[in-house]
This record gives sequence, structure tokens and C-alpha cells, in this order.
Amino acid sequence: MTEATHSNIQELSLEAVMGERFGRYSKYIIQERALPDIRDGLKPVQRRILFAMNEDGNTFDKPFRKSAKSVGNVMGNYHPHGDSSIYEAMVRLSQYWKLREPLIEMHGNNGSMDGDPPAAMRYTEARLSEIAAEMLKDIDKKTVEMVPNFDDTEFEPTVLPARFPNLLVNGATGISAGYATEIPTHNLSETIQATIYLMDHPEAELDDLMKFIKGPDFPTGGIMLGLDGIKKAYETGRGKAMLRARTQIEDVRGAKQQIVIEEIPYEVNKALLVKKIDEIRLQKKAEGIAEVRDESDREGLRIVIELKKDANAQGILNYLFKNTDLQISYNFNMVAIDHKCPKHVGLKKILESYLEHQRIVVTKRTEFDLNKAKERKHIVDGLIKALSILDDVIKTIRASKNKKDAKANLVSSFDFTEKQAEAIVSLQLYRLTNTDVTALQNEAEDLERKIVEYTKILNNGKELDKVIKKELRNIDKKYGTPRLTEIRAEIEELKIDTEVMVAQEDVMLLVSRDGYVKRSSLRSFKASDESDNGLKEEDVVILMKVANTLDHLLMFTNKGNVIYRPIHDIVDSRWKDTGEHLSQTVGLSDDERVIEAFTFDSLEKEGAFVFATKEGMIKQTLLKDLKPGRTYRSRAQTFIKLKTDTDEVIMAEFVEKENEDLQVFCTTHAGYGLRYLLNEVPTTGARTSGVKCMDLRDDFLISVSLVSEHDEVAIVTQRGAFKKMKVDKIPKNSRARRGVQILRELKRNPHRIFFAKPVIETDKLIIETTAGEKIELSVSDHPSCDRYSNGSFVLDTDSQGNPCLVTVVRQETDSEDE
Repeated sequence: MTEATHSNIQELSLEAVMGERFGRYSKYIIQERALPDIRDGLKPVQRRILFAMNEDGNTFDKPFRKSAKSVGNVMGNYHPHGDSSIYEAMVRLSQYWKLREPLIEMHGNNGSMDGDPPAAMRYTEARLSEIAAEMLKDIDKKTVEMVPNFDDTEFEPTVLPARFPNLLVNGATGISAGYATEIPTHNLSETIQATIYLMDHPEAELDDLMKFIKGPDFPTGGIMLGLDGIKKAYETGRGKAMLRARTQIEDVRGAKQQIVIEEIPYEVNKALLVKKIDEIRLQKKAEGIAEVRDESDREGLRIVIELKKDANAQGILNYLFKNTDLQISYNFNMVAIDHKCPKHVGLKKILESYLEHQRIVVTKRTEFDLNKAKERKHIVDGLIKALSILDDVIKTIRASKNKKDAKANLVSSFDFTEKQAEAIVSLQLYRLTNTDVTALQNEAEDLERKIVEYTKILNNGKELDKVIKKELRNIDKKYGTPRLTEIRAEIEELKIDTEVMVAQEDVMLLVSRDGYVKRSSLRSFKASDESDNGLKEEDVVILMKVANTLDHLLMFTNKGNVIYRPIHDIVDSRWKDTGEHLSQTVGLSDDERVIEAFTFDSLEKEGAFVFATKEGMIKQTLLKDLKPGRTYRSRAQTFIKLKTDTDEVIMAEFVEKENEDLQVFCTTHAGYGLRYLLNEVPTTGARTSGVKCMDLRDDFLISVSLVSEHDEVAIVTQRGAFKKMKVDKIPKNSRARRGVQILRELKRNPHRIFFAKPVIETDKLIIETTAGEKIELSVSDHPSCDRYSNGSFVLDTDSQGNPCLVTVVRQETDSEDE
């Protein structure tokens, strides 16, 4: 290997090479592919398509030509990329649902709002639309910079003259390296009026311009909500608004209604939208939809959602707005190439750049026209002079050897210029008539007027602006159309009634101590044995009742957590299935269990819960303070703050309204009882610990219950004794006191309370023991005792085991457990 070869080898890090190469690639795709120019609103491929078709004479006043011919022309001369990308860009320029003012007319299948692909380019035909001619007008008058194409065989424009603000009118969308753009379409008339106003008032504020440009105007119409977001986008280039379909609710026969969708949001796929709405119908996510039909035809878009009788039409519509593309969030990201740099641009900046471009275009066009007029005037002056000395001119020409000699003789003999001499010798004989002299004189006067006019325009900025204004007004008059998109200042909050999403029906609800929850249809429940509920043998039913699917379920655990579930959210299972365990969605501790569960038809209900803990805390908390948050599906909510790890909740009861007679009845393990009024317990928030319930010392609470003056309490001790006692046997006291003994203390093997709960005469108690035995006893079979009695033995702990679970069975209601 030679030294010269060695000298050409460079050692570069991969980072340096990749950085430099990617930088060049990024610059190319930003400037030359994905982002539009702020002046004409076109990407390079779009500009090349329009220019190539114009050069080829494929204009609105000529017959259509095969799209493949135009694509080949663009690819061969200006755009050395794949034909598919050129054809896709060409098709988009022809789609009336994508562009506010399509720049290409196409015969054949050019796609659809359903997302159907266009036919192959060999089948379709295209030509420039009439308004596209305004984009290219005067391009042959040196109005824009022309540069060599990729192989230096042709020249192409760096920008089109663009006689209307195309960037705003037709918008743009694109993704490049590090930049993306999303500029919405606007109304042509409004945009032109704002442009003219800005010419007259260069210091105009955004609010002034927005008197003309109310907001985007999409070809698909719709309703845009959120004026603040639009204004922010027009100010900074970034903003957000909601775009909603235009709908109406119609009454049809049979006392039914239907929702008719007449316009859908911009760039939403109609077929996928209809499919999504139909899926909602099939999955019954919104109750009341009978049928979904796409009735769109050549007359326009029409989607019909037929509803069932007595369905909540507005509620269903709100649900569809929230859960389908009937309402979308439109994010403005107005990025355009300005002086070869990508920039976030606001409304005023776009219009200012457009005006700057137009002033350059009209100035160059006027200079071109002025030079042409001067050149022609020079020729006409020469012809008029020649006709005034016609005989001498003819004599001179006849005496000349050839054309070149004749021109030289005319220049030397009569002081004609080279160009005038060329025009004279090229003159046809019929032009020598008297009529033609008059025509030349008229032409000279006309040219003189034009020269004066062009000079005036070039020397006076106001005259230049007058020309631009006049031409813009002509375009507005010729192509302007009424606004399609309605702008509303405020974003409406979508309130969805639960009745819309849920079929209202009664179900059998079950909640178990170990955390299993299920709902079953009444049909499944009635067809099964009630005891065959799918729970494990050691599990206990906490709540079993008929509930409505629109009801709300609150489940309270011994660790101070409350879990919320709408009944309709609970998995619908067969009665003999176990159901869903709460730990599948909400994290529970290993030793956490459900102690109480309640259903409510409304969480706005007046009332409060009373909570008490084993270590002697008590409080009241309003139902409305336990309303679920947004994360209720995955996280439990605290309803009481436990001060120690050993403490746990032993009581949760709901009180519908203030009851001055309602009392708190507390019993401890060591056999103490305390009774006081409930109104001594303060009402506090969910995350509080509460106040002292009872002076426990080294004892702990077995139960806390809400009782009335004449209630009775059933007590079961660890030695298997049962005692029934009226609560008024315990003197009424104050909260946080020690209380009085409700069992007689024995020196040897004293009784300790295992269970205590209010009962009525018709109740039954089922005592389960550690030996697996079940002892059933009727409350009515046992007399009331005084507070010094230890009751009577109902089981032999030596042979039958110690009590481990006591269940109260109430005849008129379902069971409640301890």
C-alpha cells in the first residue's frame, strides 16, 4: 500500500461520523421534504407536482391526463424519489376532505374518508384545479428564484408565486427529524380579509386579526371548542382545542329517537368510527343503541345511530363524544420553513411572511412587465418612424446586399437601433397599410400608459399594496366559500349518566370476609342452592343482598381501608362461581379482611359512618367524605388512620340521620361495658384517627355497637357461656370512661368476652368451635340476665372446643357476621 493511500485514510469515531451524517440528513428532510415553506405553504414534492403539471400544460382548462404521466414527469425531472410517494402527495392534493381548496382535480378513485386507498396511478386521471392556477400565476415572469434540478438539466422554482395564503388555507401536516407540523386548514375569504387588514394596519394585534379569522375551517366541517386554545396557537404556534362532530337528535316513529351525524372531525376515518360505535353497541358499553348505519352517499355524509325506545339520546351522545372519535383533541403545532429555518409560527407571522413574499413577487413581475413594455415601446417607436419615411427605408433596403447589410444601412442612414432595424426588415408588407400605422400609434400610447403605471408601482409602496389588495379581492370574489366549521368559545364538560352505560337490573350481590366479590343474575341465583356460593368453607359471607346495577358498594377492611365498586363494574358470575378477589385489582395485606359492606343508590346520601377500633378509638365520618377518587379501581382509600400496627377496625356502621337517642355500647375482653350517647362522638374526616372510645388500660375492645335504650345484647364467653342482657342494665355514662363490669369476676378461670352484639328475640346464634362443631341456639330460649350474671353454658369447651366464630342469623334479613 502506497503512502498516498495511507494519507487518505482518516481515523474517526463512530459518534463523529454518525453525528455529521445524521445532521446532513436531518437538514435535508427538514428543509427539502417534510415541512412546508411559510410563503407558499407547500412541501418540495407538492411544489414540484404543481410546477411540472403546469409546465406540461396539464391545467384546469385542458383535458385530464393519466396520473402516471404526471408522476413520471415529476420523478424524471424534479423529484428523484419513489413514484408511490409522489402519487400519494398528488392524491392528497386532490382530496376535498383533506384540503380546504384542493389544488388538483382527479378523475377516478382518489381514496375516501373511510381510509380506502386510491386506485393505481395508471387508472386515474388528473389536472390542476382552477385555484391552483393562482398558485402558479406569473411564474413565467421571473417572479420567483429558479434553481437547477437534481441533474442540472432543468430549472425548478424554490417557491411558487402563491397568489393566496395557501399555508393557512390548506394547512399542512408532516413529521421530520426533531420537528413535526400540524397546521389546520382555514377559510379562504377570512384569510384574505385578514391579510388585507394587516396590509392597512401593520401594527395590528392578534385580536384584530381574529376578528376576521375566527379559527380553523376544516373541509369536513364540525364544531371546534376552546377559543383560548386557538388563540394560544395563533400566538405561539402551539395550542389545543376540541373538535367535535356535528350531530342532531331526530324523533322517529314508535316514540323512538335517532342520532344523525352529518359532519365528523377532520382526518377521522369514517369507517373505523362507525365500527367503534357498533362495537360499543355489541359490547353494551352504552345501553340503548339499537343499530348503527352509514348512510353516506353522493349527497354527503350521514351516519345514523338508531336508539331503543326510551333511551337517553343526549346521554348516549355524550358517551360517544367521550369514548369515540366523534370528539377529538386537535393539537396545533404550526411549524414552517422561514428563511430556510424551521420555526414555530403564529398567525401574524404567517401573514407577514406571506405579504413580504407577495411584495417581492409583484415587484419582480412589475419589473418584468416594465422591461417588456419598454422593449416593445422601443420597437413600436422605430416602426412608426420607419413608416413616416417609408419610401427612403424601402429604397435603402432594396439597395442592400442582404438582411445583415440592410440592417447596418438602416442603422447608419436613419439612426435606428439594432433592435429597431431587425423589426423593420422583418416587417410584413400588409403592415404598411394606413390602418396599421394607427394601430401602432395606439399601441405606443397604451405602452406609454403602462410604463408610467409600472414605474409608479415600483416607486410607491402604497401603489404596490393596492395591486396586491385588488388581486386578493378578486380571488376572494371568485373562489371564496362560506365557513364550514363552527367555533365555540368554551369546551363543554361531558357529563355521562351511569344509566347510559349500564343496563339497569337487579342482581344478587355477595361480599365475603376474605375479599371475594361477585354479582349474579337473579335467574342464576334462583336456579342454584343458596349455600352453593363458591366460597371456601372457612370463608364467611359479609353481605348478600339484592342490589341494582346502578348502586354503589363500599367495603370496609379491618386495616382501615375502604374499597369502592359500582355494582355494574363487578364481574358478573354464576352463583356457584367464587367471583373476583379484591387483590386482583387492589393491593391487600395478607391479614386484611372485609368486616362490613354497604350498598347505596347514591353517594350523595345524607348520613355518616361510625367507626371503632380494637385499641379504643372511635369517630364519625360523613358518607360524602368517602367519595371514591379517580384511582378507585387500583387503590383502596383510607377511612381511618390506625395509630399502631396491632390496632384494627372492629366496627363500621352507617347512620342515616342524626338520632339523639342512638347510643354507643362498648364491651371489652375483660368484661367491662360502657354506654353513652352517639352525639358525644365528633364527626371528622377520612384520614383521622378519631377520639378515645373507652378507657381500656390493659384491656381491648371486643365490640362496639349502636343501640337504643331498650335493646338487648347477646354475649358469648371463651368458656362457652351465653348471656342475654338489656343495655339499660348498664348506667348511661360519658365517652372515654372505664365503664362497669358486665360479668362476675371469678378468681379461677374467669370468663372473658369473645362475642357481644345487639340481638332481637327472633334471632338465632350459630357458634362454631375450634373442634369444627356448630351449636345453634335461639335468643328467645334464654332469659335476660342482670349485669352481674355470667349466663349459662351452651357448650362444653373440653369436648366441643372453644368458640371461634359466632354468627347472628336474622330471619327477615340476610346474615351478618362476626
